[in-house]
Amino acid sequence: MSQIDNLPPLREVIAEHGLRAKKELGQNFLLDLNLTARIARVGGSLEGVRVIEVGPGPGGLTRALLAEGAREVIAIERDARALPALAQIAEAYPGRLTVISGDALEMDYRTLADGPTRIIANLPYNIATPLLTGWLTLDPWPSFFESLTLMFQREVAERICAQPSEDPYGRLGVLAGWRSDARMAFNVSREAFVPSPNVTSTVVHLVPKAVDADIAVKHVEQITKAAFGQRRKMVRQSLKATGVPVEGLLAAAGITGSERAEDLPIAVFLAMARALPELRRAQGQG
Repeated sequence: MSQIDNLPPLREVIAEHGLRAKKELGQNFLLDLNLTARIARVGGSLEGVRVIEVGPGPGGLTRALLAEGAREVIAIERDARALPALAQIAEAYPGRLTVISGDALEMDYRTLADGPTRIIANLPYNIATPLLTGWLTLDPWPSFFESLTLMFQREVAERICAQPSEDPYGRLGVLAGWRSDARMAFNVSREAFVPSPNVTSTVVHLVPKAVDADIAVKHVEQITKAAFGQRRKMVRQSLKATGVPVEGLLAAAGITGSERAEDLPIAVFLAMARALPELRRAQGQG
């Protein structure tokens, strides 16, 4: 492991502050600073960029983000044990690290943005999917962030980047594919973490893209919840859960209803989501 600054090695930091990873917090610490630097560089140069990091722990990725030139890092950490270690990093990079002690699921991230902003994080496994879903469903869209560079369990990464007819394709893939260009950057072996998780991890990079303003997130979520609620069944059957005439949804999307949700392109779900409110009004549902 190379040194990227004059701070102590991460193993010493963990020992000094008693930072044994807690399973209930979804913690798995990355100790290889070469690897954290690689994660920091996935989205390109960080010069002049404000970075929001979730779950910094002992600060391995935090240090890499600062060493790579981030204008400022805002680190959100729930575990009070990690705050002294992060304070040492703040002293080494004066004026460039702000630590917020709190629950990442309760933050209003838009208020943290000031100029070009990216979210880069080795996310705690137990909150990774809700965090991503929250960021991808923000309105107005495109959102405040330039990109997301996030670590997930490999199976979650596959769901995010899945294409129609691929086994992992589902609601998360539709949402991510609708609102972003998502790609898997590289895998990270279990041995890179302390403690070692039971699964391979993957870094995913997502860049927001423009979407049609007349399609509401809530309608896309309602359509995909119904469509994927009975996987392997024809959508004519599963879409009944929307409570509107299924024929109207099928006509809007230009499909017969004999298809399965996992084989349909994103454009089909968007067409049905656009039609959903009008079909409800026609039924007097408001």
